[in-house]
Amino acid sequence: MNALNKPIVRKLRCAVYTRKSSEEGLEQEFNSLHAQREACESYIASQRSEGWVLVRDQYDDGGISGGTLERPGLKRLLADIEDGLVDVVVVYKIDRLSRSLMDFSKLVEVFDRNGVTFVSVTQSFNTTTSMGRLTLNILLSFAQFEREVTAERIRDKVRASRMKGMWMGGCPPLGYEVKARKLVENPADAAHVRWVFARFIEIGSGTVLARELAERGVTTSRGHRIDKKFIYRMLSNRVYIGEAVHKGASYPGEHKGIVPRETWDQVHAILTESPRKRAARTRADTPALLRGLLFGPDGAAFSPTHTRKGGRLYRYYVSQTVLKYGAGSCPIGRVPAGEIEAAVIDQLRIVFRQPEIVAGTWKAVRTHADGITEADARAALQQLDPLWDELFPAEQARIVALLVERVDICTDGLTVRIRTDGLAGLAREMSAEVGVAA
Repeated sequence: MNALNKPIVRKLRCAVYTRKSSEEGLEQEFNSLHAQREACESYIASQRSEGWVLVRDQYDDGGISGGTLERPGLKRLLADIEDGLVDVVVVYKIDRLSRSLMDFSKLVEVFDRNGVTFVSVTQSFNTTTSMGRLTLNILLSFAQFEREVTAERIRDKVRASRMKGMWMGGCPPLGYEVKARKLVENPADAAHVRWVFARFIEIGSGTVLARELAERGVTTSRGHRIDKKFIYRMLSNRVYIGEAVHKGASYPGEHKGIVPRETWDQVHAILTESPRKRAARTRADTPALLRGLLFGPDGAAFSPTHTRKGGRLYRYYVSQTVLKYGAGSCPIGRVPAGEIEAAVIDQLRIVFRQPEIVAGTWKAVRTHADGITEADARAALQQLDPLWDELFPAEQARIVALLVERVDICTDGLTVRIRTDGLAGLAREMSAEVGVAA
C-alpha cells in the first residue's frame, strides 16, 4: 500500500550545453568542453531523485564566440526545445550560453514558450522565478560589460600597434608574405604589382588591365582571378609604399614599400580623373568598328579588347560567354579585330556596287530629296570606296554603325545585316558633299 501511495515523480529531460570561445586545446583528449560536460552531468545525477535524466544528444560549440547565436550546437538545442524534446537546459556557467543580454533575452523567450527551465551548475538560480530572472539579468549585464571592455582593450592595442607600423595579421596583400609576423616582399608577386602600377599609368583602365592580367595568367595569392575591383583596391593600398593604415589614417610601416612614391603619385593623379573620361579616352585609343554589332553563334555579344606585346598593339573581339564562363564555353572564343573588320568592310563595298541596293537606296533618298537621281545615288555610294582608308577611325566607326544593323559570326562564315535607312542617310550626306564640291 505504501508503494501505491508514493507520489509519481515526473521525468525531466536535461540537455547539457557546452561552449568554448577559442579552438586552442580542442584537439586534446580531455578539453574544456569535456570538463564542462562532466560537471553538468554530475549535477544532473545529483538531482535524480527529482526526476532529472540526461538526454543522449550532445550540444557542443567549440571555437565559437558567445556574442552570436549563429552556433550549430545551440541551433540544434533550440530546434529540439521547439520539438518538445527538452525540459531543462543545464550549463556550467551562464556566459557559456550567451554573453549578450539581448541575445539571452531571446533565448529565455524560447525557454518560457516551451516550458523549459534554465539552470547553471556554478550559479544557483532558476529562471522560472522572478528573483532568478533578476539575478540572471544582473550577471549577464556584467558579462556583457566585461566583453565590451575586453573588445575596447583589443581595439586600443591594435590601434597602438598600427601606429607603430606593425602588421596585425590577416591575408597579406599581393606582393608580400608574412614571416615572423612581419610583411616581407615576395619577389615574383611584387614584380606583378609593379607592372600593374606602371601599366595603369599607360592605359588608365582597370577593365583593360584585368583582361591583360588574365591573358598573362596572373592571379591573386590564393589563385583567384584578378578583376577590376581587386585592381582598384590594389592601386589604393598604401601598404605598397611602406605605410600602415588604421581607420583611414596612415603611419610609417615596419615593412619596405615595393612601389616607388613617384609611381604611386602618377597613378593617383589618374585616379582623380572621372572614370567616364578615362573610359572614353581608352575607347578612343583603341577604336573598334564593330563595337555592339558583333554576335557569336550562341547569340552572345563580342566585346573589343587589346593587348600589347613587344611594343605592338593586338586587337581582338572576345565573346561575353568566354569572359563569364572561361575558355571553351563558346565555339568561337575570340577573333582578330583587323580580320573581322576587313571582312565586314569588304561586304559593304560589295553592297555599294549591287544594282538592287543602289535602286533601293535611291528610292529611299528620293522621299526626302526629289532632285537626286539614281545615278547620283550610285555615285555617292561608290565614292565612299576610295575614300574609306582616308577617314578618321571615329568617322569609320560612325559610318559602320549607320550602315550595319548586326554581324553574326559562326564557324563557317559571317552574316552582315544592312540598314536600308542608313544607306539612304549616307547617300544624302555624300550627295550633299558632291554638290558642294561641284
